Amino acid sequence: MLALAATGANAQTPGREAMAKVIAGQHDQNVKSLQDWIALPTIAAEKRNVSEGAAYMRQLALDAGFQQARIVESGGVPGVFATLDAGAPVTLGVYFMYDVKQFDPKEWTSPPLAGQLYDRPGEGQAIRGRGAVNQKGPETAFLAALRAFKASGRKLPVNLVLVAEGEEEIASPNFPRIVADPQVAAALQKTVGVFIPSASQDESGLGDILLGAKGAVEFQLIVGGETSDKYPRKDVHSSNYARVESPAWRLVKALDTLVADDGHTPTIDGFMDNVAPLTARQKELITQQVKASNEAEVKKGLGIGRWINDEDYQTSSERFLSQPTVNIQGLVSGYTGVGGKTVLPGRAEAKLEFRLVPNMTKDEVVTKLKAHLAKRGFDDVKVVVSGGYGPNQTDENSAFIQAQKRVFERNKVPFTITPRSAGSWPGVVFNGAPLNLPTGQFGIGRGEGAHAPDEWFIVRSSNPRVAGLDEAALFFVDYLYEVAKLGRK
Repeated sequence: MLALAATGANAQTPGREAMAKVIAGQHDQNVKSLQDWIALPTIAAEKRNVSEGAAYMRQLALDAGFQQARIVESGGVPGVFATLDAGAPVTLGVYFMYDVKQFDPKEWTSPPLAGQLYDRPGEGQAIRGRGAVNQKGPETAFLAALRAFKASGRKLPVNLVLVAEGEEEIASPNFPRIVADPQVAAALQKTVGVFIPSASQDESGLGDILLGAKGAVEFQLIVGGETSDKYPRKDVHSSNYARVESPAWRLVKALDTLVADDGHTPTIDGFMDNVAPLTARQKELITQQVKASNEAEVKKGLGIGRWINDEDYQTSSERFLSQPTVNIQGLVSGYTGVGGKTVLPGRAEAKLEFRLVPNMTKDEVVTKLKAHLAKRGFDDVKVVVSGGYGPNQTDENSAFIQAQKRVFERNKVPFTITPRSAGSWPGVVFNGAPLNLPTGQFGIGRGEGAHAPDEWFIVRSSNPRVAGLDEAALFFVDYLYEVAKLGRK
């Protein structure tokens, strides 16, 4: 179990020892809450549990002490807006996502919705399930902190505004509408910033503060009978390829224009025009992170033996955080069963994503993609944008980030500062106009396997340097008291 530093943290958090006891006493209840949440997946791409997930999230907020919580319609998957008025001078914004990625049970060691508890050698007891670390585990830790306040009859040192969505995993296509709701926007304008609870620790106990995140745009390129009459409307005998155009080959040709021959450098016309290079300070932060992390473990986790171009760790890390990408998530066309089948597919689809860095925008890159394809005569390639948003970035020296640093320091948890995450979350909705709020991903704890089989999150840690569920919840208690010092906005 992580022994969070007592002296400095206790001096900043009134009654901290008593709060730790309350959290420990609710451990089983909090684990059960996480298991129950895992058992109800909202999967936006499959339109699965869309209404049920929102209703469940609303009830979780009420049970944690929010006085009001309502479901906000978005035109797609609804979200949840909740407020907790503690009569405090400072208000903190909290962002939750309650949706998860799809899963194939055949790829899992245990059923992905069972929330099975198991022992990880050298790490402790973990929970395995879809959403365990991304993002229900860390969010449960935050809710556990609030439930401890409620159980002990103590008022929070800050007011809270919670905004939750069920479409993050499909790039939040309707989330801006939720935030633009007049009541939601008015509440958020009173906050000192917005954060998403995270589990930032690695196997050594090293935590991390993220100053931003890449943006993301999810889209599909489609070729077939629905896009031009030169393609068949259904699969036909492959002998017809001598006289009928192939949607699959046409899609391959279009895809090949999007990146250079190296297979990863974007070549969409104008795509790189507005890319902001890393600053000297950002490179310095990356160097510090490289020195503090274990390259071999990172490669092992990815299942690779080398980086692009056989680059060193520093260079690949700079590339990781600074380069926008054009990634193919999947290709779907024709027969994919055992053996071969003599067909000419009537349809081909590529599922892709852009990852964006400052100063790129969603609208800019979508416009450039369409112009790029049109210029090369690919008017028969249909572009369907299913979601997306731009990057977000917060100043390292902002009071919001400095408060996070102090919580790490007072608890004697070692940490790095990362210029931005190479992953994405829709922080730009808060970080950009008209709200212009600082944002961040914050918390301790450990887990892995987001978007992958056997996703897991530590609930009882046997490593004294890594937090379990209880310690992560207590860390959030410390954070709320630190945010309370930021002053009224």
